[in-house]
Amino acid sequence: MLFPTITFAVFFLLVYAANWLLMPRLRLWKWMIIGVSYVFYGWWDWRFVLLLVAATFVNQALGVQIARARRRRGGERAAKRWLALSVIANLAALGYFKYVDFFAVNLDHLLSSFGLGAPLPLLRILLPVGISFLVFRVLTYTIDIYRGELAPSSTLDFGVYVAFFPYLLAGPITRAREFLPQLRSPRDPCNVDAGRAFVLILGGLAKKMLIADYLSTHIVNGVFASPQSFSSWETLWGIVAYSVQIYCDFSAYSDIAIGISLLLGFELPENFNAPYTARTIQDFWRRWHITLSSWLRDYLYIPLGGNRKGRGRTYVNLIVTFLLAGLWHGAGWTFVFWGGMHGVGLALERARADARQARGLPEPGATAGARVLQRLAVFAFVSVAWVFFRADSIGGAFAVLWRLVAGLGSIGSAVTWPIVGLVVLGIGIQYVPRRLIERLEGGLASIGWVGQGAVLALALFLINTLGPQGAAEFLYFKF
Repeated sequence: MLFPTITFAVFFLLVYAANWLLMPRLRLWKWMIIGVSYVFYGWWDWRFVLLLVAATFVNQALGVQIARARRRRGGERAAKRWLALSVIANLAALGYFKYVDFFAVNLDHLLSSFGLGAPLPLLRILLPVGISFLVFRVLTYTIDIYRGELAPSSTLDFGVYVAFFPYLLAGPITRAREFLPQLRSPRDPCNVDAGRAFVLILGGLAKKMLIADYLSTHIVNGVFASPQSFSSWETLWGIVAYSVQIYCDFSAYSDIAIGISLLLGFELPENFNAPYTARTIQDFWRRWHITLSSWLRDYLYIPLGGNRKGRGRTYVNLIVTFLLAGLWHGAGWTFVFWGGMHGVGLALERARADARQARGLPEPGATAGARVLQRLAVFAFVSVAWVFFRADSIGGAFAVLWRLVAGLGSIGSAVTWPIVGLVVLGIGIQYVPRRLIERLEGGLASIGWVGQGAVLALALFLINTLGPQGAAEFLYFKF
């Protein structure tokens, strides 16, 4: 069930009414929200619901065992074993659904290069939507219980946390300790930040329908499908357009998910903060997919040693973290290459900062011109890395990049004024001051429900009129 569809609009209106009617009876509300979330997730394939059920009961049981072991004197070792079982079980499920065929294909290629064996059978397993997000969410539950930062919740509350439909498919990766406390008491409809919710939902729909989907169909898909057909100029715009597309598409889902949750009375963490205004790669990851980068920091980078074991180990930890982040995104060498680019870039950036600090040099970017150049350099690096993220193969990525040189001498006709305008708009909206957005949210909140309904209806009409026929799936559904 896609957010920008009539089907979801009807679904949400029914859920919204049930949400506030049943909220005073909190236990009944919890059963209702689990049920509608299962309907939402099972809309693609009812078998996916079994994964949610299994994730709920297995991780709840393991979380309880971890907490019991921690309470016993000398139970640290037992708690660690239960935690290890949780990590293995969840990663095994992720590996089975997402990586079995990937490793089978690569093992077959390796054996074939030595003239050994016959082709290995491929299972062609149906990939549940959003399984990577699900695994990262449930791991925060058992890991935080082990760390003593969270107590086990009831199975019913944990079931709501696992299945809550707004973030179910593509995040934000909401941690258990952020969400579960919100289930302890009924939400107050008088405290709903409707102005912010409507701005997020409408802004998300506009980014998805008017910018991301248009750029995808009018230039990006063509450049990556047959790069030899495009000039250097067209290829350059295709690469930049994909940078804008993936930002507008993914941030749109996060914005809509956060807005929908607000209307239901729940706060989800921010996931994007103007990433293309970043002046360093590190700053980019503080702004892009914030819940993923913070998850990687807290549950992978720091446990690996972080920056506590010397400079060399710090650089290695950065590279390993982002290689695994690339593999988390998809079962393909293009994702590993993309993650490796960011890991090496971060390591080099950290090494340069360490060298400057050792020499007593000030931080770069003292002038406005230097800051502009920094932003351009980071955007260029990120855009080149996105080529590998988007391409079907490493060779396909290099074929696109090669056209930047090989396609000189012709301008072509693929770059139209709407494409230029949408690319500029997609980047420009990230420079809109936060105070202007807050004023818009406050203005919407002040006009009451009737006015908000009229604004929402008008905005949806314009988006439906100006946007493409039908909504494409969000890019991050396959992760």
